[in-house]
Amino acid sequence: MSSGNRPVPPPKPASQRYSLLNPNRQTDVTTAPVRQNPVFPSIMADQESPTATHNSPRTWLLTASLSPLAVRLIRQLLSHGDCVAACFPPLEIEHEERSAEFRELINECTSGRKDREGWKDRIRGIRCDGRTMSGCGAAVAEAVDVFGRIDILLCCRSEAVVGTVEELSTNLATQSLARDQFETLFFSQVNFIKAALPQLRAQHTGHIMVLTSTGGHIGTPHMSMYTAATWALEGFCDSLAYEVAPFNIKVTIVQPNKEIQSLTNRIAFAPQIPAYASSFAEAPSVREMLTTVLNSHPDTAVPVNPESDNAATSPDSISLEPGEAVGEIFYRYPKLPPSSIDKLVNETIYALTAIGGHENPPSRHIVGTEGALAVKEKLKTVTEEMEDFVEASLAVDIFESELTEEARDDRNRGASQTPAASQTPATGPSTTASTNT
Repeated sequence: MSSGNRPVPPPKPASQRYSLLNPNRQTDVTTAPVRQNPVFPSIMADQESPTATHNSPRTWLLTASLSPLAVRLIRQLLSHGDCVAACFPPLEIEHEERSAEFRELINECTSGRKDREGWKDRIRGIRCDGRTMSGCGAAVAEAVDVFGRIDILLCCRSEAVVGTVEELSTNLATQSLARDQFETLFFSQVNFIKAALPQLRAQHTGHIMVLTSTGGHIGTPHMSMYTAATWALEGFCDSLAYEVAPFNIKVTIVQPNKEIQSLTNRIAFAPQIPAYASSFAEAPSVREMLTTVLNSHPDTAVPVNPESDNAATSPDSISLEPGEAVGEIFYRYPKLPPSSIDKLVNETIYALTAIGGHENPPSRHIVGTEGALAVKEKLKTVTEEMEDFVEASLAVDIFESELTEEARDDRNRGASQTPAASQTPATGPSTTASTNT
């Protein structure tokens, strides 16, 4: 998005200027007033014109702002003229390499460059871990205090835990990894949403966007907890959308490919059990693929397990006790060349900026052809399995009904179709289903 000919707002007086990286201020979000936007006075939070239009400046609150994707998104938003409340976990902002790009962005905002004029008045850094309601409430209140409103809440925090179900249950440390996965992907985002709802209801407008992955549709070996936490968050949002619709609050789930989230955030690896080694699989595992990427940079190379050379070569010859893993838990932030990161995240950034604040946004949006085809194939498989066992489903009905006959007829039509006939939308089972809906 470009800013076009939109005038850049003048900087605030020094007495009203906020620091970019400010510690939390404890403010009660439930009492935060809905008031005029101090940066863009033309955007009013009243009943006559409550909504910032899709092409006008909007106020975003990002729950995690240090990933390469988030930093590039913020740069796009600022160039468009939007305001950004950028939250970040304290531990990550103190991690020099993790926060380097964000600090570079802050330096751009304060550099005095002509093409960055006014940026420093439209961004606010807020320290917030997300795991406590009080911290999320304070972050929301601070964003409202600075910018007057929140138009879009973007829940974008992510972390991938890699390990099979058994590998994540070998000891207390690996069991904690599973819990941490839910804390990061599910509970921290839910806390932000709950904290923002009173403000969005008071405005009678708002857009909650949740950045997940195609893991919300498709399970992945070695990422069971990541998939489970993603499904939990998406199920939460499905129910939430119905609850907040009367208040003119929209909910959208954005699903890029899993590697986009995995390669731009921290990865935690559980110790591997030899029985699950990829030598017994027909294709490279997620662990192997991520390890290959990490090994491409010397700073992120995965430690070689000294016992791996002595590992068994077949399942029958494994000498370790069941559940005994080899190695230690380790964490990595992937390092990719800037050009590779741009190619990786640009489609997702485009989707977020195009959908954010839209008057009629989709409930789900899948980013990219590869992800769309994978999800489409999964839905096709689910539909075919349902048709194969439709008689078992109908058998539990106590009374025959029109719906029972309709389901049976749909199955019979699908079974009797020739390949040529199945290409005709007017007679296909999917067309019948959508018409009846």
